[in-house]
Amino acid sequence: MALAGIFQAAQLTQQLARQGHADKTALSASIHSVLMIDAGSAEEIFGGVRGVNSGLRLVRDKLGGAGKAIDLEMARYVISMIRLENALRKRPALIEKIRQGIETVEQQMKFFTDGGNGDTVHPKLIEKLAELYTQTLSTLSPRIMVSGEQGHLANSPTAAMVRSALLAGIRSTVLWRQFGGNRWQLLFSRRKIVDQANRILMESGHLRVVH
Repeated sequence: MALAGIFQAAQLTQQLARQGHADKTALSASIHSVLMIDAGSAEEIFGGVRGVNSGLRLVRDKLGGAGKAIDLEMARYVISMIRLENALRKRPALIEKIRQGIETVEQQMKFFTDGGNGDTVHPKLIEKLAELYTQTLSTLSPRIMVSGEQGHLANSPTAAMVRSALLAGIRSTVLWRQFGGNRWQLLFSRRKIVDQANRILMESGHLRVVH
């Protein structure tokens, strides 16, 4: 599920940058997952399998092949987030700054009664998380270069959603590492990962198994 969170964030980034909008359910689950810094499980972080349903399908399709062309841009985002998280792990002071920033955002959002439940996200939450990304993760190398339509990338609300989605992706990458994930698994354990994604989807009732 943590890996699915990374793939989902990559797709959200791509959708926002190229179309100016993204799947509302996936966007809400990914962005709200950033605030779940002390959750007990991946299910709790994403609000259940439904929260990363899109990501699980992506893991199945992109790693499983299924006769589809590889989406190089999405793969670039996934690898870029993994590399950025690797750089972040070497900066404990910055990790603590991000944690404190998330806690501050969480406290600030309590003042907004319409905090963004279900498939909605409060604009103020997106704005605050985007600011946190700019002040922290965007200062690291290698920076994640986002490709898309200039009109969307120049639009402040859309750009904020892109940064929030990337922050969610890094949060999922941290979680993935904590569960023992690494880049070599994407090369040598693809079948096992695809089977697991299928199993989670099938057991949750979101999809029949696909071979």
